[in-house]
Amino acid sequence: MEYRRLGDSGLIVSRLALGAMTFTSGTLDKVDPAQAERLVGRAIDAGVNLFDTADVYDRGESETVLGKILAPHRRDVVIATKAGVRNARGLLAAGLSRRHILMSVDDSLRRLGTDWIDVYVVHIFDPLTPIDETLEALDAVVRAGKVRYLAFSNWPAWAVAAAMERQAANGWARFTHGQMFYSLLGRDIERDMLPVMDRYGLGLTVWSPLAFGFLSGKFTRETLGAEGSRFANGDMLGFDKEAAFALLDRMRAIAAARGISVPQLAYAWLLARLQVSSILVGATRPEQLDDNLAAVDIVLPAEDIAALDELTRPARTYPYWMIDDHGDRKRRQALVPIDRNRGLG
Repeated sequence: MEYRRLGDSGLIVSRLALGAMTFTSGTLDKVDPAQAERLVGRAIDAGVNLFDTADVYDRGESETVLGKILAPHRRDVVIATKAGVRNARGLLAAGLSRRHILMSVDDSLRRLGTDWIDVYVVHIFDPLTPIDETLEALDAVVRAGKVRYLAFSNWPAWAVAAAMERQAANGWARFTHGQMFYSLLGRDIERDMLPVMDRYGLGLTVWSPLAFGFLSGKFTRETLGAEGSRFANGDMLGFDKEAAFALLDRMRAIAAARGISVPQLAYAWLLARLQVSSILVGATRPEQLDDNLAAVDIVLPAEDIAALDELTRPARTYPYWMIDDHGDRKRRQALVPIDRNRGLG
């Protein structure tokens, strides 16, 4: 296993983390506690030290299952959990108000069976709550010793920049990183979010690196819309399916030539990105987890990375095409080398 600091913090995390979204005590047809314990054990044996869950996963049952399994290892692991997405029917059971954050932290601590949360993630941007109210509440739970580090997920870049400035101005506990969707089929964060993260020394943890399972390689043009498929009734990504299958065809060829699996190729491409601190890996079977974790040892040749980059490069949007086409490119390239892996080119 390889490890990275989480942003500019002193917290060291494994480059592959185990996501516990599918862990359940029985209400979902996913990973029951016995299987979850096997998966966690395999992950720990492989050197994984970061485990991720949320209060909304199976209405909190994921936290309960994960907390019990990790109890004997508590001092050696990093537990991340989240709040903000609606997790009950009540009007106030969502958002990033001071009330909801303070209540959610205590509820997560109880379900996890721990005295502290290593990383507390605000799960989604809340346009109804003033940013200062959210940040002050987050600072309060850190000062109370209930939380060690803070992070955001699914926030727009402008809000992250505003939050970092407000945290600095008020001496509040700062965000260490963002947990964002990033994959070969979802490179949107390269436009604005990665430059913001660069500016403020933030780390990046990645959710859904296989694009909701599409990049597992198990789907074909014929089976994608089959009954029971997560893509049968639409999908969150809304990507160009024909372009995505063209990418998958190329990935299968590259993976076969390198003697690796298609998911490993998708993970290896992400691991080559300089700003990626850790990738959340999901699995329902031990052999699936083993295959995913083996990706940490894969170093892709530059030509494979370039080929995948070119196939999936996001369309240029304003003002970036104006900057690229009419900015002082010669001066920029001479004084500030551009790392295209960070989406600044």
